[in-house]
Amino acid sequence: MNPEQLLDPELINTYLIPWGIRLVLALAILIIGRWLAKVLVRIARRLMDRAGIDAMLVSFLGNILYTVLLLAVIIAALDQLGVQTTSLIAIFGAAGLAIGLALKDSLANFSSGVMLIIFRPFRTGDLIEAAGITGIVEEVRIFNSILRTGDNREIIVPNSHIYAGPITNISARPTRRIDLVFGIGYDDDIRNAKQLIEAAFAADGRILKDPAPSVTVAELADNSVNLNVRPWVNSDDYWTVRADLMEHIKLSFDQNGISIPYPQRDVHLHNAT
Repeated sequence: MNPEQLLDPELINTYLIPWGIRLVLALAILIIGRWLAKVLVRIARRLMDRAGIDAMLVSFLGNILYTVLLLAVIIAALDQLGVQTTSLIAIFGAAGLAIGLALKDSLANFSSGVMLIIFRPFRTGDLIEAAGITGIVEEVRIFNSILRTGDNREIIVPNSHIYAGPITNISARPTRRIDLVFGIGYDDDIRNAKQLIEAAFAADGRILKDPAPSVTVAELADNSVNLNVRPWVNSDDYWTVRADLMEHIKLSFDQNGISIPYPQRDVHLHNAT
């Protein structure tokens, strides 16, 4: 096409001016729409912050919202240029379905992570039992959570495994009850054994007075009389008090002639002739 043809008024009126207007409008839609998407995302993030939603979830949802709005702006700009956006949307939908089926496990972990962050069955630093693992929550991410076990191992657990089963938050309450069972012999004095256990309670200032500790007969077993020993302590003192209490009661029983039965077996040897 030579310069004279480009200056043809019919060509200018038919093609160049309409396409120029479309291009300018498409650029305007793209620029203004992108700016508007950022403003809407900023407003949405402020509203979520005021609602007390976790910062990680706010950031993630903000990014998703911005991506969706930007995609809508791009489709509107392409439509202004005359592109058949209906077919484009259908292609995006089919691609999204295929990606969703391929990443169904990741999407399950994502949705579970969102639910964990929103409903907060536990927080960072809580000791929990979930997915067959007991550990302290180090971090809750979108797809997985990080737990630290008592022997300082780091375990990364998919969020879907946590949310799909029971969650025991051991740190949720300020106090815990220690449940111990001590067996004494049938020939031993039950009242004396209970007094020794109660003396052990009184000697440890970490054991709470309210709720009051209890010592009750649990079972008349085959070889022993079993006593339920149930003191209450602050959650942070649970393991140390439990260990100290077992040691104190065992030593006290030994000093006062209270026996703790254990399985025994008699072995008879015969000389073969």
